[in-house]
Amino acid sequence: MNLESIHNKYISSSGVTTDTRNIMPNSMFFALTGEHFNGNLFAQQALDAGAAFCVVDQEVETNAPEKIIRVNDTLEALQQLANYHRNQFDIPVIGLTGSNGKTTTKELIHAVLSQKFNTIATIGNLNNHIGVPLTLLRINKDTEVAIVEMGANHQKEIELLCEIANPDYGYITNFGKAHLEGFGGVEGVIKGKSELYAYLLQNHKTAFINLNDPIQKEKSQNLKHLSFGADAAADVVIEQVEADPFVRVGFHNLIVQSQLIGIYNSNNMAAAITMGIHFGVADADIKKGLENYIPQNNRSQIINRGSNKIIKDAYNANPSSMEVALNNIKQLEDAHKIAVLGDMFELGTDSAAEHKNIIELALSSQLEGVYFVGTHFFEHAAAYEERAHFFNSIEDLKTGLQLDGLENKTILIKGSRGMALERLLE
Repeated sequence: MNLESIHNKYISSSGVTTDTRNIMPNSMFFALTGEHFNGNLFAQQALDAGAAFCVVDQEVETNAPEKIIRVNDTLEALQQLANYHRNQFDIPVIGLTGSNGKTTTKELIHAVLSQKFNTIATIGNLNNHIGVPLTLLRINKDTEVAIVEMGANHQKEIELLCEIANPDYGYITNFGKAHLEGFGGVEGVIKGKSELYAYLLQNHKTAFINLNDPIQKEKSQNLKHLSFGADAAADVVIEQVEADPFVRVGFHNLIVQSQLIGIYNSNNMAAAITMGIHFGVADADIKKGLENYIPQNNRSQIINRGSNKIIKDAYNANPSSMEVALNNIKQLEDAHKIAVLGDMFELGTDSAAEHKNIIELALSSQLEGVYFVGTHFFEHAAAYEERAHFFNSIEDLKTGLQLDGLENKTILIKGSRGMALERLLE
């Protein structure tokens, strides 16, 4: 594979796609393969749809062989092309990972840095071994900063993504109980996420550190870093944190009034503030960027329906994010509060214990009612059915939810992505 030649063809194209349903005219199609699909079978279809070139790793039938680029492995070719392309540009690349809050933090950093720079960031949560290359390939001559979200559910994945993205800066939002099955427990999560720190240390790059997080403090001791937190020794001192329910954060004698709910979002805002200050964004523009950011896609949203206030945090869930969501609603001064909580996935052998822990926490959170939905929560129904409502599926919940008294309530809706609890809004 001649990487320079492929890159020249990429530069002359309109961009990369891996899905024939989204072919752009003059684009470059990478025929990826997986357990249930083989993109090589769609090479001619991609050309017919307007692709300029197809990158394949098998023999394909085509009437335009001059437009076929044969490689040993299309995924590796995509990753190598992205790394080669990234290194054509002398711009700061910020790598971002963590158990919770990655996407919101990425959006906040983008909101701040784009006040001064032409900034690109990962679209949505396309943060895996395919999404990271696609993000890097969006860098162009006008790009001044790139923010790359990195997701992982097993060891060595962050290490791979760092080798592709070559970040100049890194930030880990937190170390929580997410993807325990793949990482092999909480210690595995810490080890896996800390692969970002290992890359930064080895390559003499810079980390952003939350001094309120003892694990970050411990793991970053040998790193070149910039810190933030309530500690007066922090490089950026966060002077005030409040939520009622929208989060307010203070820095440099300014108060930022966000449109985010949950005190846990204060750390996400503080990280964005710190990066804004480091990159020379004016304080007033940092405030403007954060205050204008509106959460979307089922993350930390407040929706008013009739007399009810709904806290929709249904994009994803794990034990750590469930805990902070329940602590947040507990702290609200609203009089009538209930929670609808859906199953948490990818917890492996810890699943039963972690779901039981969340049941216990929810029942101690001073809520008028708690509704648990999904097979994992339902396994505990017999032990708690006198104190809470349990439903095996969202369809059962729709049938059993008592709507007559559902007025003047504050309702938390939270569950893993596979539960799609936002369907309850109808």
